[in-house]
Amino acid sequence: MAWICREADPAFDRWDELHRLLMDCFAYMAARIDPPSSLLRMGPAELAEKAGSETLLLAEEDGRIVGCAFLRLEPDCLYIGKVAVDPAFRGAGLARQLFALAEERARANGRLVLKLQTRVELSENHATFARLGFAKVGETAHDGYDRPTSITMTKPVDPPRPDRAFSAAVPEQA
Repeated sequence: MAWICREADPAFDRWDELHRLLMDCFAYMAARIDPPSSLLRMGPAELAEKAGSETLLLAEEDGRIVGCAFLRLEPDCLYIGKVAVDPAFRGAGLARQLFALAEERARANGRLVLKLQTRVELSENHATFARLGFAKVGETAHDGYDRPTSITMTKPVDPPRPDRAFSAAVPEQA
């Protein structure tokens, strides 16, 4: 399989296709997590709005979107959310490439930590993120819940080295 991982072009307009990928990839968790995923409140227009304040990474094969992630600069880290990989591409290293690109963006923006959240119930996701170098650092509860509903995981990012060239920084948001 030959794919390319890149930052979405500013003219990107395939929000319906991206929404389908996310809905397909997140469908398995619907009966397992409580509260329901915030993705259920999002359509193509909301994804386009999200991309206006965050950076969208895409993985494509032959022009078809097969993976994605959203990046958001926070004061102390680069947050990664809405990570999805088409089931046909799982285990082939595509997520690893998306996360490597996120690390590159973190370095370019002076952030030395990647952070994500995953639902407590999704132990297979915890294991996947651990294989990618993430470690659990905390738990959070969604509004109205008196128990943990998500775990927070972080990964240190190696600082920039003068002998490496990195991509442009993610623009700071107002």
